[in-house]
Amino acid sequence: MMRNAIAIIGSINQDIIFKVPRLPQKGETLTADGFVMCGGGKGANQSVQCAKLGAKTYMAGRVGCDSFGEALTNNLRNYGVDVSYISRSDSFNTGIGSNQVLSDGSLYATIVTGANFDMDISYVDSIEPLLHECKIVVLQMEIPMPVIEETIRRAKKHDCYVILNAAPAKPIDMQALQLVDCLIVNESEASFFAGTEIHDVESATANVTKLLSLVSGEVIITLGKGGSLLCERTGNTHFSADMSVQAVDTTGAGDSYVGAIAVKTLGGADRKDSCQFASRVADFAVTRMGAQDGMPSLGEI
Repeated sequence: MMRNAIAIIGSINQDIIFKVPRLPQKGETLTADGFVMCGGGKGANQSVQCAKLGAKTYMAGRVGCDSFGEALTNNLRNYGVDVSYISRSDSFNTGIGSNQVLSDGSLYATIVTGANFDMDISYVDSIEPLLHECKIVVLQMEIPMPVIEETIRRAKKHDCYVILNAAPAKPIDMQALQLVDCLIVNESEASFFAGTEIHDVESATANVTKLLSLVSGEVIITLGKGGSLLCERTGNTHFSADMSVQAVDTTGAGDSYVGAIAVKTLGGADRKDSCQFASRVADFAVTRMGAQDGMPSLGEI
C-alpha cells in the first residue's frame, strides 16, 4: 500500500479572538477593537495547514453534539481535510478557546478542553486503521496524555514517522517520548523539558544534548522573533526570522510551522529545507487574522 498521507491526532476548538489594545486590569471591563470567531485547536489548525499545502490529511479528534462541533467539522472538510475520524462526544461540549490578540500580534489564550478530553485507550483502538494508512503522525498535548502515549506506541508499530509538538508542555512517559522522531517545542516548552530556562539561540544551543537525549530523532526549537533552531546529532542549524514581517495575529504561527514540517517530511525533503520552508509558512501566517483562515496555501508561499 502506498502510504502518502498525514494523520493529525489532537484538539478541535471553537476560537473566539478579541483584538485588544492591551490586557485589562483586574476588575476592569475593556472594550475590544473587534473580534473574530473561527476554527482552532492545535490539532485542527495543523491539519488545515497540511491540507492547504497540498497534502492528503486526516484529522482525528472529538467535538461535542452541538452547533460548534458541526460547524468546525464542516469547516475542516471545506479546507480539504478528511474528517472521517472525527467523532462526537455525548458528554461534553466542543472545546472553546478565548484568545486576546494585542496590536503587535502577541497572543494570550485560555481554553476549555471539552470533548477534546473525552478520550481513552478505546479511542486509540478506533483510529488504529488510520495509523496503518498514514506515513506521518502528528500529535500535540491538548488531548489526554494516556491517549498521546499509546498513539505514539502504536504509530511506531505501524512504522509511522512521529512528530510530537509538545504544546502545552506536560509530563509524559519517557519511554513513549523516546519513540518520537521529531520533537517540536517553543522556548517555554523547551525550558520545561530541559529543566532550565531557554529563551534565545544561545541558551537553546547550551541545552541541545539534554533535549536530544529525550527522543530518537531531532528536536526543533521555535524562538519567535529569534527564528528557530534545528538540533540534530550531527550539529545545530539556526534559521533567522524575517524581521520585515508585520505581525497581525500570531495565533496559528506555531501550528503553521508544524504543519509545514509534516508536509515536507511526507515529501522526503531534507530537514534543513523543511525548516526553511516552515519558517516562510509561519511568517506568512502571522500577517492575517485567524489561525486557519490566515494560513497560506502552497501557491501563496
